[in-house]
Amino acid sequence: MIEQASFALRGRNPDVLTCIANLSNDEVFTPPEFANRMLDTLAEAWAADNGGASIWADNSVRFLDPFTKSGVFLREIAKRLIAGLETEIPDLQTRVDHILTQQVFGIGITRLTSLLARRSLYCSKHATGEHSVATAFANDDGNIWFERTEHSWDGSKCQFCGAPRAIFDREPELENHAYAFIHTNDIKARLGELFGADMQFDVIIGNPPYQMTGGAGGTSDSSIYHLFVEQAAKLEPRFVSMVIPSRWMAGGRGMDGFRQSFLGGGHLRELSDFPASSEVFPGVEIKAGVCYFLWDSAHQGNCNVTTFRGGEALGPVSRKLDEYDIFVRDGRAISILHKVLEREELPINSILSRDTTFGLASNFDGYSETEKSGHIPLFYIRRMKRGIGYVPREAISKNVHLIDRWKLLVPEAYNGGDGLPHQILGKPLIAPAPSACTQSYLVFDVATPDEAASIQSYYMTRFFRFLVSQRKITQHALNSTYAWVPMQTWDRTWTDEVLYEKYRISDEERAYIESQVRSMSVDDGE
Repeated sequence: MIEQASFALRGRNPDVLTCIANLSNDEVFTPPEFANRMLDTLAEAWAADNGGASIWADNSVRFLDPFTKSGVFLREIAKRLIAGLETEIPDLQTRVDHILTQQVFGIGITRLTSLLARRSLYCSKHATGEHSVATAFANDDGNIWFERTEHSWDGSKCQFCGAPRAIFDREPELENHAYAFIHTNDIKARLGELFGADMQFDVIIGNPPYQMTGGAGGTSDSSIYHLFVEQAAKLEPRFVSMVIPSRWMAGGRGMDGFRQSFLGGGHLRELSDFPASSEVFPGVEIKAGVCYFLWDSAHQGNCNVTTFRGGEALGPVSRKLDEYDIFVRDGRAISILHKVLEREELPINSILSRDTTFGLASNFDGYSETEKSGHIPLFYIRRMKRGIGYVPREAISKNVHLIDRWKLLVPEAYNGGDGLPHQILGKPLIAPAPSACTQSYLVFDVATPDEAASIQSYYMTRFFRFLVSQRKITQHALNSTYAWVPMQTWDRTWTDEVLYEKYRISDEERAYIESQVRSMSVDDGE
């Protein structure tokens, strides 16, 4: 029995949890090394608040992973507790049984992952199995619960997660991805049903599912990770720590309320940001990267923010998180923003169109490839290729007044990868009057060719694109993404040198801007 229970004390190479493939980008397995980094952050905070005491030496602390997949968090917590409680509970089997029955709990997100998590924690898919390291359970599930949960349909969508009924109203033999933790209006009562009415968790930790495919009712995806964060806080734990996509910081459909409460609540104690998701999840691309946080119910004040890029850490830097309506990821940008925004100039997005300027979607194909009488040029981007077609003037039903004005067209989307320095935005295009464009472009409204050339020169400066980058967290740059770029006069050619002087940008700040944003010219490709 002691040999069985010592699973957590023996080194294994390789660790099987470093070898399994991810199910999808929505349900990404957490590498053991990264889970331990999060646990280190938790342990440091606990020690700082408890006179240096170790959280792993406290036999009363309860941990919950409410969306366990591989079971890595539960396993690594158990390993640390087995070592930390050795003095207090010398007998190894007694110690293991106490930890697994009284301190470590999980909720599976699918039947498959619940079995995997039990195998990781108990060394058996059944907690009462022959090879289980636990001897005190009376049921096969142990403290890793899973039962199929049904969506609560409100018409075509689930009222809790927004899942489309057409996709996820499935037969019992198919996974429907209705996660138990967020499909309830009373999470405390729900946890009482699962683990006991007197259950209070001190730490909630893990890596939640990120989105529901088609959850917005169409081809797009609806984020759900924030629902897990909000639900965890309702359980009133001491700490919450999760790894989630970083796109909440400045964007995301329906994220405004979450972002405001998350940044403004004062409970974020640590925030570690990884702009390139591959540094956390090798081989997985998550637009805008990922982050993990430590939410502390007893904390009020600034947050220690650390940014990791290319294996290097910037920080930690003590930051006030709710200074702006979004979170500025890199603290080095704050001084530049202060200098720009203190002038209170009109933002340039006041002359920038909003989505689908002329009412023609990106996939619009009702154009002619040759010029015809009565037709106007239509600029488009399809399959990442730019082109010009021709449509009847009568085909335009939205913003008709812009047809006969000169315009600067700017791509609504540009990726370009995670490397630095980054181009940030796609190459602009001066469009003559008359003309129109599809949804692939946004439109700067100007009066003359000279004004169009002037605003184009401004757009191509590093300064302009740096300010955009502070609000551009995914490949899309919408009207609001340009809100921090100040208006200029369109009677000259703008350069970075002129703008640096106007806004009193220091040599150090210039070097920082140029390390982040690469040069652009009219001859550049995309």
